[in-house]
Amino acid sequence: AGIRVTELLGMFFSVAAWLCLLATTFMSWLTLSTDLLQTESYQLGLWESCVIQDLGGMECRGYDSLLGLPHDIKLARILMCTAIAIGVLGLLLPIPGLYLVKTCKGHEGERSKRILKVLGGLFSCLAGVICLVPVSLMAHETVLRFWDETLPDIVPRFEFGDALFCGWAAGFLHIVGGILLISSYCCFRQNSGANPPRSQEKRGLDHSSKKRMEYV
Repeated sequence: AGIRVTELLGMFFSVAAWLCLLATTFMSWLTLSTDLLQTESYQLGLWESCVIQDLGGMECRGYDSLLGLPHDIKLARILMCTAIAIGVLGLLLPIPGLYLVKTCKGHEGERSKRILKVLGGLFSCLAGVICLVPVSLMAHETVLRFWDETLPDIVPRFEFGDALFCGWAAGFLHIVGGILLISSYCCFRQNSGANPPRSQEKRGLDHSSKKRMEYV
């Protein structure tokens, strides 16, 4: 029962992390509001920038040039797309290896299921680490620019957008889900290691009873 709960929790966290990861890619990473135009705020994402008015209007425009983007935006695009792809592997690989899924039988089948489960957990952890890199890097550069003393106080500064918080949540959930999947493999090994002595004891009892029958 413990193995099933651990597997299901690992898959649940992995699915939630991948959805947060996908949302992070399309949400606004940085926000900007100025004292000159208090009714408008600017949002900067990986694919477009938007102007939002207090009355509810919003206008977005995609970036015209890929090569003209800042290096942090380009790096974030590459790493987030890579994390999404690896996260998909972390979701699909453990499914045949789950304890509740009866796909393979025999020793080799159980070994294949365990390998798929461990690979899924490793891919999930890797996707979480890759997601945390651009999010943390963007947050670090934003903090440095916000507290830059060389800029006048009247110059507006970018602040954290919703995507940064969602990206941190996605990264940590991916890591937790991967650790749970790998932990379920360790629990399976402990249970499988505890079974052979019982089977050997049973074989010993059968062998002794057989000898008694022959003696009689």
